[in-house]
Amino acid sequence: MSARPNTATAVSVAESADPCCAAPLPVLGRDVTVPLVTGGEVTYAALDYAASAPALQRVWDDVAAYAPYYGSVHRGAGYLSQLSTDLFENSRVTVAEFLDCRPGDQVVFTRSTTDSLNLLARVVPADCEVFVFETEHHASLLPWQDARVTYLNAPRTPEQAVATLERALADRDPYGPALVCVTGASNVTGELWPVKELAAAAHAHGARIVLDAAQLAPHHPVSVQELDVDWVAFSGHKLYAPFGSGVLAGRSDWLQEAEPYLAGGGASRKVARRADGGVDVEWHTTAARHEAGSPNVIGVYSIASACKALTEAGFDQLVAREQHLIDTVRAGLAEVPEVKVLSLFGDDAPRVGVISFVVEGWNSSHFAAALSAEYGIGVRDGLFCAHPLVRTLLGSEAQDPGECGAPEAAPGERSLNAIRVSFGAGTPDEHVERFVGAVKELVRDGAQWKYRTEDGRCVPDRG
Repeated sequence: MSARPNTATAVSVAESADPCCAAPLPVLGRDVTVPLVTGGEVTYAALDYAASAPALQRVWDDVAAYAPYYGSVHRGAGYLSQLSTDLFENSRVTVAEFLDCRPGDQVVFTRSTTDSLNLLARVVPADCEVFVFETEHHASLLPWQDARVTYLNAPRTPEQAVATLERALADRDPYGPALVCVTGASNVTGELWPVKELAAAAHAHGARIVLDAAQLAPHHPVSVQELDVDWVAFSGHKLYAPFGSGVLAGRSDWLQEAEPYLAGGGASRKVARRADGGVDVEWHTTAARHEAGSPNVIGVYSIASACKALTEAGFDQLVAREQHLIDTVRAGLAEVPEVKVLSLFGDDAPRVGVISFVVEGWNSSHFAAALSAEYGIGVRDGLFCAHPLVRTLLGSEAQDPGECGAPEAAPGERSLNAIRVSFGAGTPDEHVERFVGAVKELVRDGAQWKYRTEDGRCVPDRG
């Protein structure tokens, strides 16, 4: 048996020359129906891709084909172990090709973007200074607690972002190792950041740069060489492979020089007792150094499968079709005066399919609950694990109420949170059209049902 991808399920979106007429990629759950509080059922519109994208059908089929042949990787003499080891290591090659890595770069498999950036934070030199914009997701903002960290204010243009970083790097003293951490696409506004220009600024001042590509990689091609970044991190569950795996790919020197992120089997090449009763350890110098324990083979394979599926579908077609969906949503929201779309760089900034907004007169959690209960539309509300950024966009103070989930505010009360709609390669036109229509109806007519706050969530009142 060979665990090759099932190419029969690799459906291309290029069904016509017009990207607006191209078909979405098949994903799991596309035919799931959900009940409406007002009665009846409707096909679920999954518009929360920025949190977790649905699995591609191609990925699911590939994993299902491999599952009966699952075995422990490395060191196993049996056929299934050897097959699983080949699949695991070939997946590493696939990811490196997907990211256009440099010769000598390492691909380390982790649990998620958060895990990847915490790993990198663990291996930075002891005297390294880290530069992070306040606009980052908490996965990029928080791992650097043991380093000297300089937090940069939110820029209002891409050019200001580059200038802000250049000033900060030029002013650092003493002049030692430095690392810049930046997102490729905002998980709040969807706006694309000037990664290549920021990388050039970092390198001009002797710093390295890591790209948080969690929101970029599912929507646009990411080339380590073209962007000239030192590392890139992303998650499988946002790349249509939701199986608890992630990637940190890039330069090997800091990774090889640091103690393993986790100590244990797989990370060590040789362990021996000393005469004094202690233990001497020789660690691997390959990616295995930071992959201790039994790896998530299925999760890793699902990432590789998703990388192949997106590459074969063609990012030109995927980007063009997604832009059509973005234009549909933004045009629809622009017709509702009560809606304010959140943005750092302005309406003309290029972006991926992530849009956050607030509605005048509405608690955002109430609005999101009504979209779900009355229209079968799943979006997200809150601060999106990017508290400083959302507070900046909403002009709030640090003490104002608000948290990652819904705040303790009743329907109609003001609260510090926003609504986020996000979509991607598996989103049908009907889902975004239904969303736009629902926003207009809710603003015009109000909710049809009563809602209450329960355990911090706004829910339909069924009493």
